[in-house]
Amino acid sequence: MTGHLQTDFFLALALALTAARLCGAAARRIGQPPVVGEIFAGILLSPTVLTAPVSHALIPGSVRPLLEGLANIGLAIFMFTVGYELDLALLRGRRRTALTLAAGSVVVPLTAGVLLALPLAGTYAPGNRTGFVLFLGVAMSVTAFPVLARILTDRGLNSRPLGGITLAAAAVGDVAAWLCLAAVVAFCGAAGQWHVMFLPLYAAVLWCAVRPLFRRLSARPGLGGELPAGLLPALTVALAASCAATEWMGVHFIFGAFALGAVLPKTGPEQVRTRLVEQLEHAGSHFLLPLYFIVAGTKVDLSGVGPGLLGTLAAVVAVAVASKAVGAYAGARLSGTGHRMALPIAVLMNTRGLTEIVIVTVGLQMHLIDGRFYSIMLIMAVVTTAMTGPLLNLVRDGARRGPDTAATGALSAPRPAGAVSRTGRG
Repeated sequence: MTGHLQTDFFLALALALTAARLCGAAARRIGQPPVVGEIFAGILLSPTVLTAPVSHALIPGSVRPLLEGLANIGLAIFMFTVGYELDLALLRGRRRTALTLAAGSVVVPLTAGVLLALPLAGTYAPGNRTGFVLFLGVAMSVTAFPVLARILTDRGLNSRPLGGITLAAAAVGDVAAWLCLAAVVAFCGAAGQWHVMFLPLYAAVLWCAVRPLFRRLSARPGLGGELPAGLLPALTVALAASCAATEWMGVHFIFGAFALGAVLPKTGPEQVRTRLVEQLEHAGSHFLLPLYFIVAGTKVDLSGVGPGLLGTLAAVVAVAVASKAVGAYAGARLSGTGHRMALPIAVLMNTRGLTEIVIVTVGLQMHLIDGRFYSIMLIMAVVTTAMTGPLLNLVRDGARRGPDTAATGALSAPRPAGAVSRTGRG
């Protein structure tokens, strides 16, 4: 790196982090998840708001790959923590309800997305039309488990029946969405498709070699409440290797990060697991991950928007909201949940947030969608996330006035003092 490039990089990094922090704090102040503000900060720096020369002067094209590299490290750390904190105990005692709800909230929007994609493929598919159709179906079926966890914690619902059922269903739905996306990416991959045949070997190595190794490392006592010696360096190496392996197999590095987190043993001292997540979150989620949203926002370009693009945006948002709400509500009702609890569940399951942004970015990188449709999907992710809080307030107020408020007593529960969510990044 030359001195000039280094200067540009650090100035752009300072600008991006400052914009993310300010806009994220502003979003939280008005009751929105910080991710909404961080995406908005990126859009403020994009050609949608600024002219292209000004946007590129603030974040020069020469430093964008460097920022994206840092952002991808933050994303890998975050996806690892999502997998590591995936708690299948959420299904205990509510398996039928959660699975039925998850099925409805995935199948209905996936089908609606595929049907919507058929007439749009000719305009927005950059290459493989089948890949575009399958991708849009997967993207429509997403619920952002981490953002949902933060919303439920902020409202004191995470320990109530409503929160438990919704979180369990979102976890199942998220896993299904990641598996479907991996299948689509592998199906539409160009060169090196045969690499995916190594996936069973990769899974076997994770389960038979990596998992026992980290079980032994985690069991070692730390000094003064610190992590056991060698645990964090070994985890860093394993995370990089897992991401590299899945990227080489054509299944994207985020699946390697998530798979490593999911397969690592959850046994051992609780203090070790808590300390590990805290260390990773300080390095990734709180510092590097906001860069991911800034970079994603700067790629939005609606400067040349016309009636056709606005019509597509309206259709995508309408189908996304309606199909997810109908699917989640129907799934909840079929599982035996009453109307007054099924309604807020349908609202909560419409949260797409971070997960949608990651999936849409993968679609752009894999050339499954073009830049215009990327902008549309990113706006849809922000809109569906931002509307969750106000709609939940509306449903809560309606429930309070209804005759069977007791059925939804969890909705009006106060937020517990000092409640935080390690998993949820808003």
